[in-house]
Amino acid sequence: MALCWLLIHIFLLTSSSSLAHNDFFTSIGEFILSQVVPTSNKKSQVVPRSLKKWADRLDVLSAAATQDPEGFLGHPVNAFKLMKRLNTEWGELESLVLTDMSDGFISNLTIKRQHFPNDDDQTGAAKALMRLLDTYQLDTNTISTGALPGSSSSQRSALTVDDCYDLGKVAYSEADYYHTELWMVQALRQLDEGEASNAVDAVTILDYLSYSVYQQGALERALAFTRRLLALDPTHLRAKGNLKYFEYQLDKQKADEEGGGRQRSETRGRPADYLPERKKYEQLCRGEGLRMTPRRQSRLFCRYHDNNRHPKYVIGPVKQEDEWDRPRIVRYHDIVSDAEIEKVKELAKPKLRRATISNPVTGVLETAHYRISKSAWLGAFEHPVVDRINQRVQDVTGLDVTTAEELQVANYGVGGQYEPHFDFGRKDEPDAFEELGTGNRIATWLLYMSDVQAGGATVFTDVGAAIWPKKGTAVFWFNLFPSGEGDYRTRHAACPVLVGNKWVSNKWIHERGQEFRRRCDLHEGTD
Repeated sequence: MALCWLLIHIFLLTSSSSLAHNDFFTSIGEFILSQVVPTSNKKSQVVPRSLKKWADRLDVLSAAATQDPEGFLGHPVNAFKLMKRLNTEWGELESLVLTDMSDGFISNLTIKRQHFPNDDDQTGAAKALMRLLDTYQLDTNTISTGALPGSSSSQRSALTVDDCYDLGKVAYSEADYYHTELWMVQALRQLDEGEASNAVDAVTILDYLSYSVYQQGALERALAFTRRLLALDPTHLRAKGNLKYFEYQLDKQKADEEGGGRQRSETRGRPADYLPERKKYEQLCRGEGLRMTPRRQSRLFCRYHDNNRHPKYVIGPVKQEDEWDRPRIVRYHDIVSDAEIEKVKELAKPKLRRATISNPVTGVLETAHYRISKSAWLGAFEHPVVDRINQRVQDVTGLDVTTAEELQVANYGVGGQYEPHFDFGRKDEPDAFEELGTGNRIATWLLYMSDVQAGGATVFTDVGAAIWPKKGTAVFWFNLFPSGEGDYRTRHAACPVLVGNKWVSNKWIHERGQEFRRRCDLHEGTD
């Protein structure tokens, strides 16, 4: 998730500031106050009681959250709840400040607001939860209780009635009645089980539910929800009108069925999708539908690789494992050290920005809803570690990296993904690499810089392969045949991160400089 590092930054500042100013603030709520309160007031510790109460109410985050912010925010429920809380609670803070504060308070508030989550960020976090629900075929109760596959008990927190209701409202605003129903039903279930709510009641939830199921063609259920609503509030005008309308439509439907007319069918399900391979993609993300046959397995081996007796690897060859045969995908184990990984992350963090794609029509770089991550580019000149990694890629693969792109570092937070795509430029789109003058992307080197607790696989949708992240390993494949034609079997995707944080770096190697380096005996056949 793009805002994950903002939240981690807030946590880290809270922890470090608490050490320096323990007498003034020791919580995230009071930390935010410290950023808003003018310097003169900080020194005298004059903070209005209303603001102090606001800070106390916000401070619901556990000690584990500030001790391990990246681990805490690696759970999607925690990330959503914190995003929502910082956004909505800031609105309350603004109201309090604007009511009885000085110009100094208001000025500080305006400056600091830009660094905190807004409505768009909260909506993005909500959509990430729905993406995870669909991709990994979870139910709303599993997400609401926080008991996700791969999560530890120390990470888990639960969604409240209000949280579930807010998720339903986000779906409703997108005319996504399928997810509206799922989350409103979950909110109602928790309300029925005795959970209290500060913002919503059963009448409001039932109002959303009756309409959302009606939109999906479930007239009888829409009628049942409406009757339950009217039992709680007989004066509800919209429900009274809906009751008559639903009863009329149901009678009409029954009459049509008895007369042999066309039956109204339910349309319950996820909204129409733009991605034709969605089902296959999500199956592979779950580890289903893999085409690993016994015959294919028999062709895959592990070996020590010295790249034709390269001087660096004759004595200490690297460990190479076949992940797939056609196209050939190999993994190199223990290819970078933890210290090198941490240095690359350290260099990349200040530069991280929302990742972009090349528009297939215009060739212009732009953000896209199907690529949700943050990325940064590192040149070899920036640190010896980057230069060393680049040289290692060349030594291991035998390809010249002087014409390759800079090392791209990417972070996929909760729900972060990159839907199926090709790394190479196709003939039917603008030449995205023309200005580089180095030809097409001949090969991809993908380095995993973290383990992922759940999700986050790299899947190849055309051939049915899935490769799981393993820290310190790199996978490598050719995007082009020796003829220079694109290998369409290399269409791949980064699955959504379910729990954890995924760090990777890519080295895209281009055609120029490889004329006498690539082996000519690589098979080009299909399965």
